Amino acid sequence: QHYFIQSNLRMPPEERNESVSMCHAPCDSFIPASLPLLVKSADTVPRLQTDDEETDRETMKTAEEKEQEKEEEEEEKEEEEYDSSFEQPPFSSVMSTYLGLFLLVVFGHIRELLRKLGLDKTMSTVEYGNEGFVPLYRDFESFYTRNIYQRVRQFWDHPVAGVPGPEIEIWDRKFGPFNETMQLQPTKRKYINIGSYNYLGFAENTGRCSQETIQEIRWGSGGSFSTSRGELGTSKLHLELERLIAGFVGKEDCVVFGMGFATNSMNIATLVSEGGLLISDELNHSSLVLGARLSGAKIKVFKHNDMEHLERILRTSIVEGQPRTRRPWKKILIVVEGIYSMEGTSCNLPKIIELKKKYKAYLYIDEAHSIGAVGATGRGVCEHYGISTNDVDIMMGTFSKSFGASGGYIAADRDVIAHLRKESHAHVYSSSISPPVCRQIIAATQAIMGTDGTDNGATRIKLLAENTRYFRRALKKRGYIVFGELHSPVVPVLVVTIAQVVAFAKCSLKMGLAPVVVGFPATPMLGSRVRFCISAYHTREHLDWILDVIEKLEPGLGIKLSQKNKAKFLS
Repeated sequence: QHYFIQSNLRMPPEERNESVSMCHAPCDSFIPASLPLLVKSADTVPRLQTDDEETDRETMKTAEEKEQEKEEEEEEKEEEEYDSSFEQPPFSSVMSTYLGLFLLVVFGHIRELLRKLGLDKTMSTVEYGNEGFVPLYRDFESFYTRNIYQRVRQFWDHPVAGVPGPEIEIWDRKFGPFNETMQLQPTKRKYINIGSYNYLGFAENTGRCSQETIQEIRWGSGGSFSTSRGELGTSKLHLELERLIAGFVGKEDCVVFGMGFATNSMNIATLVSEGGLLISDELNHSSLVLGARLSGAKIKVFKHNDMEHLERILRTSIVEGQPRTRRPWKKILIVVEGIYSMEGTSCNLPKIIELKKKYKAYLYIDEAHSIGAVGATGRGVCEHYGISTNDVDIMMGTFSKSFGASGGYIAADRDVIAHLRKESHAHVYSSSISPPVCRQIIAATQAIMGTDGTDNGATRIKLLAENTRYFRRALKKRGYIVFGELHSPVVPVLVVTIAQVVAFAKCSLKMGLAPVVVGFPATPMLGSRVRFCISAYHTREHLDWILDVIEKLEPGLGIKLSQKNKAKFLS
């Protein structure tokens, strides 16, 4: 290769094109595109780039390319200027939260006493007849559920009718005394949906995905295989899906599972075990936490996205070795998420990979909320940060968000996937993904990749990115505390107090808005929040209407807690 280029440069100009065309067949296969001197012409024949062509390179670009470059530069500038740091709530909100919790706990203990005396007849999950034994229930959380959550449970667990589109229908319910019983009613109400994980809008009952899914049920393999992948549950559909996902994320091989939660909880134990070290972000999903505990490995937790703390744990762990024996760890596995579903933040992937390489650790990344929703072509946080997927050892994702289906996958090297197919409990014992769900995922993935012959997937990815940036900036400017990065479609707004969360849920439903409200124990005591999930199906009119509803509710709730953003908005 080097000899060909040098000898070609020594030839007279009139002989160069002839020499290049004579050597075209072998040359085109081994000269990399990264060489600055060689470019490909319209007829694919390699030729030398002259100085005049190099100086006129900008003039040869089309208007669309220049416009695209301009948009990318503006997005990078917005990303840099956007403040994604965690802003602390005001002191007054913190004190009012603690005071409210104190009063609720006091009255809760009074009700517990009345129950023991037989004066309070409400149903509860108090344990009786096990004196001298360790309680089966977690004491404080069960106390919290009985005396606080039970009083306001009508604002959670809504039964949804139909697909999770921009508008949803919710069944009405009738609750008994103290919300102890619930009866479904025959009536439904319409709401604007801002709480579903249907990021790209593929969970729909019209369009190509829906049509192919219906055809698979009618004329394909039916509704279920009713067996595990390890027995008779592997079909051509599963193999096609695995090849497609492996190519999509840029890995050698892939294995799919019927449940996203089990993809984490049932597979981590096959990758690391006793004698190994698992280092986990403190805000990792409960499926990752369960998988880590089942593995038997030593677990160490680092502060959320705190790279200094992560490096300190890595360095100290390697120096000290295993407890008692001080032997070296069999392996070290770092476990993080692409986008954290309660915070909307992204992992600091460039720095994590730097530390992984420095300390010779493995990296497991959960892309449940980032695959399909982040990156120019929906390929997740690796694409967003411009990082090769070869630097990530284990790539996990779920199909219940951007793909509008169910299940999960793990993509890695062939040897790792072969090991999982043999040892994974989720592969050997759990039911395989049903044929219509497989067909839904395949159709959605083909749309995202553009191999369906349309730009449907690319358009949805672009719309999602635009909607996310618009909604986040609008909330920030109005003075709300918003967690997460600018590109994250999970948009949590900090509310702090439990009373405000409940009031927001109640009032927004009356206004026709269906958000997700989250409180303890899913969040810290001071971390109650409203979580908005943006989708490609939202129009600008939808988002403006939602912002107007929030603004109308704010005077009575007092949830504009940001000091710096409020100052910017007023100025």
